[in-house]
Amino acid sequence: MTEDLNAQSLNVESLLPHRAPMLLLDTISLEGDLARGDKTIRADEFFVQGHFPGHPVVPGVILCEILAQSACALMQIDAEGSKRPMFTGLDQVRFRHPVVPGDCFRTEVKLTKHKGPFYWAEGQGFVKDRLCVEAKFSFALV
Repeated sequence: MTEDLNAQSLNVESLLPHRAPMLLLDTISLEGDLARGDKTIRADEFFVQGHFPGHPVVPGVILCEILAQSACALMQIDAEGSKRPMFTGLDQVRFRHPVVPGDCFRTEVKLTKHKGPFYWAEGQGFVKDRLCVEAKFSFALV
């Protein structure tokens, strides 16, 4: 994969309003209209505890949240501001491969439409080059 020379690697906490334990991105970079995020899944993550004992798997809703946080970086939300991104919809979500502790989950998300406080996006999540999840989603800044 060719790296964009104009990519900006950003401080996640300065860009997103989320905080631990729900800040689910380790890194985020912007490359034009594309956001790329990374999350290394640890065995002690709250969301794999009990999902499933002896065979931990990242829940699909968490994978969708990681994609959504990547999209938030494109919305240029001031983490200290009064507006917060709220999911308004998830569409055409497909889970293709499980994500487990030890995996580095990588996102690629782009905004597809913006009107007033509403944003639409689509994204994919990968482990290495294997597609694990894809979705279209929407948000409102409230």
